[in-house]
Amino acid sequence: MAVGDVEGSKFAKPAPAGRRRGEALPVVGGRPGGGRAPKAPYPFLPTTRADLDARGWDAVDIVIISGDAYVDHPAFGPPLIARFLEARGFRVGLIAQPDWQSAAEFARLGRPRLFYGVAAGNMDSMLNRLTAQKKNRSEDQYSPGGRTGCRPDRATLVYANRCKEAFPDVPVVLGGIEASLRRIAHYDYWSDKVRRSILMDAKADLLVFGMGERPIWEIARRLAAGEPVTALHDIRGTGFIVNRDEARQLGSDPSRYTTDGKVIVLPSYEDVSADTPAGKEAYARMARAFQHETNPGNARPLLQWHGERAVYFNPPAIPLEDGPGRGEPDSVGMDELYDLPFNRMPHPSYDAPIPAFETVKHSVVVMRGCFGGCTFCSITEHEGRIIQNRSAESVRREVRELRRMGDFRGTITDLGGPTANMYKMKCRSEDIERRCRKLSCVHPGVCENLVTDHGPVIDLMKQVREADGVNHVFIASGVRYDLAERSPEYVRELAKHHVGGHLSVAPEHVSDRVLEKMKKPGIESYERFKEMFACASQSAKKEQYEIPYFVSGHPGSTLDDMIEAALWLKAQGYRPRQVQDFIPTPMSMASAMYYTGIDPLTMTPVYTARGLREKRLQKALLLYWDKEQWPLVREALTLAKRTDLIGYGPKCLVPPDEATAPSTAPGPRQRGPAPRKSGPPRPPAGPPPARRQRISTGKP
Repeated sequence: MAVGDVEGSKFAKPAPAGRRRGEALPVVGGRPGGGRAPKAPYPFLPTTRADLDARGWDAVDIVIISGDAYVDHPAFGPPLIARFLEARGFRVGLIAQPDWQSAAEFARLGRPRLFYGVAAGNMDSMLNRLTAQKKNRSEDQYSPGGRTGCRPDRATLVYANRCKEAFPDVPVVLGGIEASLRRIAHYDYWSDKVRRSILMDAKADLLVFGMGERPIWEIARRLAAGEPVTALHDIRGTGFIVNRDEARQLGSDPSRYTTDGKVIVLPSYEDVSADTPAGKEAYARMARAFQHETNPGNARPLLQWHGERAVYFNPPAIPLEDGPGRGEPDSVGMDELYDLPFNRMPHPSYDAPIPAFETVKHSVVVMRGCFGGCTFCSITEHEGRIIQNRSAESVRREVRELRRMGDFRGTITDLGGPTANMYKMKCRSEDIERRCRKLSCVHPGVCENLVTDHGPVIDLMKQVREADGVNHVFIASGVRYDLAERSPEYVRELAKHHVGGHLSVAPEHVSDRVLEKMKKPGIESYERFKEMFACASQSAKKEQYEIPYFVSGHPGSTLDDMIEAALWLKAQGYRPRQVQDFIPTPMSMASAMYYTGIDPLTMTPVYTARGLREKRLQKALLLYWDKEQWPLVREALTLAKRTDLIGYGPKCLVPPDEATAPSTAPGPRQRGPAPRKSGPPRPPAGPPPARRQRISTGKP
């Protein structure tokens, strides 16, 4: 799961002169910033041949390649998988941010006995580098010092091909969020086209999608038992390429109804990539079919043709068990992962902090998964809709580990996960859960079968804040307010003990029609929660506020909708400093809407702001109070024919442009226009006519 994007970090600085991209960083004084390095309680995973020699190993079984810097912490996916395999008896090495210009870096640990595991890191590599305006980010949170250029674009492809170049006979297994969300034909925002399944472009033998502990464990033990990689085509949570004859055989008897367990044949890559109305409709049908096959209890296999070959995907892996698991050899419990021997620090070879680690180093994850089903979010596609929980005992053990960190001062910065208050929430019936085909448990309303008891999370919060050595426990993960408003006790506990002045929540928008496309609750739900939180804070005699987050440019949103949001913000007295400009990430439902102009669930048209200019205008409206945005806000209001909102009235969003219009400010401050200097006539305000035609105002 990605940590939020942060630009302009105080850690950002240029790479040392002469350092190659991806090259290991030198140690300065034994730790980032110099000074004495804290002693690691456990050996780091081997990263060099010298590390293997120090352990007395002649070779490794598995090499994990990661696009992120090596941080030995459970919030970082590749080290988590590596530690998991190590705990199950395998010799595992890790190569972080290798120089991809040649295969030499990928061979530095020698030939792995079983396979290479390849991941781009905690974020899609294109999203990691580029903003919604397709400009380079100023910082890479997962690299030392926030330095950019430490990984290639489409890192999974590049790394996999280099692994095959290093040792052609060693199986390559793709994993991580980049591979997971690009596993079938998908719209790629960065190139503005539909790309093939990542398997068709990477020299890989298998792809693990979703959270990969169960599949990767089965792959490792079966390869260790002598099975060829070509025999591993029956593992849940994996996909692979099949030739024409195999594809024809697999697709000869396609599924006719939900419970038959037969293969779903998706529209082909050629069909969904056609830049025609028929191609867009085929893409929308593909997206809908894909989404309905994500519940491990009833999902069917998927097959998609790409030319003369096809990609085939088994149903998703079974979620991990809560707590310690069943104690059987094939059992994997959530507690096992977080009880692994993590040092909870970056590798000592780095000379600068890793910004993403600085964000999470004193936080504790208590669950994974999300049943919200928000169309713009990829958590559901990657982590699944079934909540998987740690036991309270496991959480307390991790808190004790935190206390042993030299810089821990008693403050836990977050106790949560994808959502702060879904801990131990589940369907009231396992049978209903297995058969359910809904994409969200909370939209259009909270499902009657969902157990929304906040008792377990309230109890966990209390246990952690009362633990020895803990002074403060904050909740930084997003609070699902439509669930929280059902539990006044939870809101009281949150306000009294777990908010440091500001609580982040994400209503995302105020327009009902946009929220419907997002699969988010109406703004009335947020307003009820806001009132509850204010009352609870007052009762606790604390002055604190909720900070709402909003998304601009989401499919369905027009300039009129963004003006409605801006007016709501002004009426509420909010001046948001951060607004997320919608980015179509691979495989999300909102991305399908963005590309096709069709809502895949209803197959009806949906408006989308495709141009970068309109995306800027929509974002500017939410930042109406910022003087730097005023020219864009005026342009947006003019296009929407809402010039009544330009002025000094109480409902106006921005003042008029003093350079082109006389001021109408009341009272003694009223002034005439500034004297005009001689020179050429001013150009007309606003965009050229062609651009106006491409920007919808939402009016007929």
